Amino acid sequence: MTAAWHRGAGQVNGYVRDGYTGGVAMGRKARAPTDSVAPQRVFLLSPARVDGERAEMMLSPRATFPLARRLREPGGAPLGEVMSFLSGLYFRGKLAYAEAFARPASSVLVITQDAGLQSPSLPLTAAALREAARVDINAANPRYRKPLEASAGALVGLLRPADEVVLLGSIASSKYVDVLTAIFGERLLFPLEFVGRGDMSRGGLLLRCVRAGVQLTYVPVLGATRTGARPPKLAPLASLPSPIPLGRR
Repeated sequence: MTAAWHRGAGQVNGYVRDGYTGGVAMGRKARAPTDSVAPQRVFLLSPARVDGERAEMMLSPRATFPLARRLREPGGAPLGEVMSFLSGLYFRGKLAYAEAFARPASSVLVITQDAGLQSPSLPLTAAALREAARVDINAANPRYRKPLEASAGALVGLLRPADEVVLLGSIASSKYVDVLTAIFGERLLFPLEFVGRGDMSRGGLLLRCVRAGVQLTYVPVLGATRTGARPPKLAPLASLPSPIPLGRR
């Protein structure tokens, strides 16, 4: 499965890939650190379910829509596109938000079921998706935890003190938080506005933020209150103000 997600040494979105056991190492191209370099903001996106009805639809040999056909080809389909189809609004919102506000724009990584952190541009095959569906996302499951620990550990070693790591995913359960806080500590942040919201509400909120050019409030996961009352319903998207160009934030 690892080889299907990760195809050996090379560059993807400015990250160096190599094939160490069970995960993906990520290394930014070498550059001399200076005070003038703006802090990086890396987004970690929780994955979509890969064992549900939409996955069955995509994996069906009778499926004729373009993404399903690409998934069956040797070159596969981009991980981000597959996850967006499987999850719908929530993952689509996370990916759009992360790509809008990451610094640099390539600093977007997806938490996978069995291959640690991966770029949303990496190709995913039908065989790899079926294998991932057999892996339970549980902090106690080594098939999930060890690749994530390895790739997160490689990433944290490349971060400077002012760099940020933002988790766009469930913070109420332990499946992501336990593994990632053990590695990133207080550097791991999450959007405060996620508290109390369900997946669909979070996805809608993120898409509204992208349209408005406004970021959410990031706070450390450690020590935060991660559950709470459900906030008011979001205003209809059509009633929001016109988008603000991201360069004018």
